[in-house]
Amino acid sequence: MRVTKEPEVRRQEILDTALKLFGENGYEKTSIADIAKAIGVAQGLCYRYFPSKEALFDSAIEQYADVLAGQFAGYGKDKDKNRTLRQIIETMPATVEERDTKYYSVFHGAENKKFHDQLALKVCEKLVPLVEKLLSQARQNGEIQFDDLQAAARFCVYGQLGILLADDLTQEDKSKRIREFLIFALRL
Repeated sequence: MRVTKEPEVRRQEILDTALKLFGENGYEKTSIADIAKAIGVAQGLCYRYFPSKEALFDSAIEQYADVLAGQFAGYGKDKDKNRTLRQIIETMPATVEERDTKYYSVFHGAENKKFHDQLALKVCEKLVPLVEKLLSQARQNGEIQFDDLQAAARFCVYGQLGILLADDLTQEDKSKRIREFLIFALRL
């Protein structure tokens, strides 16, 4: 019997199944046919939503980056209104990822470093406007004195990647180094 689902529900089902299989078998060893079989649908239905495996994976990166950027955006949002930029930096998490999500094994497996790096860049892209807004508020409050907030936001976000992607540092060391450098660079 054929099961009809709303397009967004079906699209998400395909994404979720693909992520599960990418995590279990690896990206290279998973085909659209494997994904369709796991869902119990025709392969053509998957192609109706995603023209290729690459497009499906790009959608997964986009979706996970939205989740992570949203978690950063929501971090302490209400209480941040009365805090200085320095106080926000001193308490910000270096990461908001949880190990038990459907995304984690796909983006953090040893064989998936390339995907993790793609995700990191996509998250940075989404965080820049949020950081620019924080810097704008800090400038209005007289905490910082520079004019090019877009360049500063990009530097603050993308400049962390070298530390965040370092395999020889603990999460605690990464957080400490990032916080110390941001406070120094922003002259807070």
